Amino acid sequence: MKRKTPTIIGTSTPLIAALDHISRLASIDRPALIVGERGTGKELAAERLHYLSPRWDQALTKVNCGAITETLLESELFGHEVGAFTGASKQHVGRFELADGGTLFLDELATMSTRLQEKILRVIEYGEFERVGGQHTLQVDVRIVAATNADLPVLANQGLFRWDLLDRLSFDVVHLPPLRDRELDLLELAQHFSVGMCSELGWSYFPGFTPTAMASLHSHHWPGNIRELKNVVERSLFRAQNPEAPINDIIIDPFHDTTGDKANPLDSSAPYDGDHDYHTASRGAVDPPKTDWPISLKSRLQEEERRWLAAALVHSGQRQNDAATLLGLSYHQIRALMRKHQLHTRPRRREH
Repeated sequence: MKRKTPTIIGTSTPLIAALDHISRLASIDRPALIVGERGTGKELAAERLHYLSPRWDQALTKVNCGAITETLLESELFGHEVGAFTGASKQHVGRFELADGGTLFLDELATMSTRLQEKILRVIEYGEFERVGGQHTLQVDVRIVAATNADLPVLANQGLFRWDLLDRLSFDVVHLPPLRDRELDLLELAQHFSVGMCSELGWSYFPGFTPTAMASLHSHHWPGNIRELKNVVERSLFRAQNPEAPINDIIIDPFHDTTGDKANPLDSSAPYDGDHDYHTASRGAVDPPKTDWPISLKSRLQEEERRWLAAALVHSGQRQNDAATLLGLSYHQIRALMRKHQLHTRPRRREH
């Protein structure tokens, strides 16, 4: 029975393009390289590629190259014979042999030494290798899928990565988009993680997010991407005092004590400039601001975000660093928001 293809949540255009790329690449029995920032789901993408490929019914073996020292990594990948080194009291079968007929996923490939890279290249080109301390050449049929968040061409130019291995691995390269480019997927992912955390906490249902919470989620830059979002959402639910009230406080930085900090306009204490205070949702209020239904919540949140950003720039005298401080953001986060809303701090040239 065919295993279920791993589900990757989202419908944004960048993600759909990446998934379509994976689907087409899966049918071609060539090495593949998956690149993306940390936390973008490279391992999940590798799983999807494997289970959509003709090798779906064979082994998918994974190795995190950055978590193992060079000596142990060589033995883990290629195996070793008895007496190959101190402590090698029995033969060890490596991951290449275990993955024979299937797929070997090499995560954090850029951390591998150039000596091991040469051995990997030989397996790709000829399908053969020797165990550490061994004399017999072994043959395997393995598809290699590698992943990294490093710029391999730059490392190759610096002599830290072999160009010939990069050429063989990059038959095709799948680029996974960062979460900041998947704005349409953000809330769906947050809700998915929330439902799972509610189950772990023993809550009967997920009460949802308040507009303040959603604004906080949308305003963050997410340098840790999906992994960071999962941690933030689960942490925020864990710290929530009332399991029946919508989640209002998004705890992005667990090292920052916000109990006495009320300077952030997006914080739960910041009132909405209208007929209603957003922060009252945390006290169980459910009446929204007076308006004509239906509305586009996303558009309203975008308007609010832009309004706060513009107000902070005015209050700071158009100084971006000061505006970022007023909003509780980093410089890179406020720059991203300014690009998003097409705001400028320098006056444009007059048209003649």
